Amino acid sequence: MALLAGTDLACQSAAFTTDAFSDDFARCLPILKDAGYRRVVLGPLDPSARGIEALGARIHDAGLAPITMAVQSPEANVRSGGPDVRRRGFEQLRRTVEMTQRMGGDQLNGVPYGVHGDAATLPTEREVATTAALVGDVADEAAAAGIMMTFEVVNRYETSVLNTAEQAVRFVELSGSRNLRIHLDTFHMALEETDLLGGVAHALPHLGYLEFGQSSRGLLSTGALDLAGILAGVRQLGYTGRYGVEGFSRVTMQEPVADALRIWGTTFTTGEEFVRDAAALFA
Repeated sequence: MALLAGTDLACQSAAFTTDAFSDDFARCLPILKDAGYRRVVLGPLDPSARGIEALGARIHDAGLAPITMAVQSPEANVRSGGPDVRRRGFEQLRRTVEMTQRMGGDQLNGVPYGVHGDAATLPTEREVATTAALVGDVADEAAAAGIMMTFEVVNRYETSVLNTAEQAVRFVELSGSRNLRIHLDTFHMALEETDLLGGVAHALPHLGYLEFGQSSRGLLSTGALDLAGILAGVRQLGYTGRYGVEGFSRVTMQEPVADALRIWGTTFTTGEEFVRDAAALFA
């Protein structure tokens, strides 16, 4: 079953493996291409790692494009109150932009506004404004390099900075950037939004990437979310940007990554099972 013409669809590679340099990753690329996907989303990579350019070439040779991911750490964090840590976080984001360019990518996703999993304290308005300005500066650098930078809005258990579409729009406004784009995910929205489609509508002027994930984190066809209905509603709103799909199953992931994302069960047995099922949603 072919994807609807014009659908620009990406898949999170964790459906197959969380090691982008592995044979499992190389084997997933022709499967994604055959199923109609245009892009593959990578997990966090070290910009100084050997083989970055070769990885990008491998993806492009398969007829796909890479989407990279920006992250922060306690030692390099633009949300930090410490100027040195904040500066290192800013430079880390800039290196990720440069890495994306080296890989031939044109999209950078992730959580660039703080450490993923840091949800213990609520940031002040000043902290959010400072963080937004730094992320906006990086987004402008990315745009100059032909890269769309997005930031993912995740749930309250993963961050205390941004949980809703309304907060995301405010973050873009505070950034002062015309290039920073919002990344919404139905899994997180179902936890945080009182009106999921209303959230999409509010973010629409700044929305760069819309990701579909089920309540179970597994197959998109099974779960509590009516993803077909959501997709129909999104299309009625006039969204014409890029889509992504995401699913996690412990049997396809490296154990530390599965632990960090709290993926304890087997929600599907193979990545191909997930991508074929997800592609059917967009047919």
